[in-house]
Amino acid sequence: MALPKVRRRSFLGLLAGALTTGVGIVMFSYSKPKQPKPTATETPRAVLTGLQPKTWGSVSVEEALARRRSIREYADKPLTMEQVMQLLWAAQGITLPQYGFRTAPSAGATYPLEVYLVTKRSGVEGLEAGVYHYEPRDNRLVERIAGDFSGQLMAAALDQEWVGSAPLNFVITAVFDRTTGKYGERGVRYVWQETGHVAQNIYLQAVALGLGNVVVGAFHDAEVQRMLELSDLENPAYLIPVGVPNTP
Repeated sequence: MALPKVRRRSFLGLLAGALTTGVGIVMFSYSKPKQPKPTATETPRAVLTGLQPKTWGSVSVEEALARRRSIREYADKPLTMEQVMQLLWAAQGITLPQYGFRTAPSAGATYPLEVYLVTKRSGVEGLEAGVYHYEPRDNRLVERIAGDFSGQLMAAALDQEWVGSAPLNFVITAVFDRTTGKYGERGVRYVWQETGHVAQNIYLQAVALGLGNVVVGAFHDAEVQRMLELSDLENPAYLIPVGVPNTP
């Protein structure tokens, strides 16, 4: 039986009558929209390195392109903070501070991508195991979650062993709304294109530093999202293990 439509005042009277007469009334509750999860731990710790990125090196762009390969086997050696910060700068570092322009092109300078590191114990000299977020404006890392999550990340990546054996993994995430808010549905394509720009920057910088890496696209999005405590608006796009190549 359909319930009759009543005005607010009539409804309050009906409710009062029900309380005195014992007549039952079905109440419909209103649920608030689901809110995004917090994107950081309660006590994030900034890791200020004071390191300035190098804008020159002994390896030319042509040589880096010729030597670029996907490397899946890594020596049991940690990376240095200098190497890590240089890779982060290559991925999303600021190159023109007055405008905030970065190393990778972005449609309309909307910059939908975020960069995280998942580091192992003894994976990086002077850096504890944990999940870190890169902040390009200050060229710094901020610790989000303490602990070694490399095993969980490997499990989320369909047990690809190079994800678990690498001393650290880059996790590139995308907030599509930043770009689709300006370009509509076409912005989705722009975000994926930008992800490729960032990944290639990491590849070439790794070669120049004598390191190896591989891009990983096969993983369970929801598991990576939960592990990094990302908001519902932020989606993992790429995993990139990096380490010292295990050469004979």
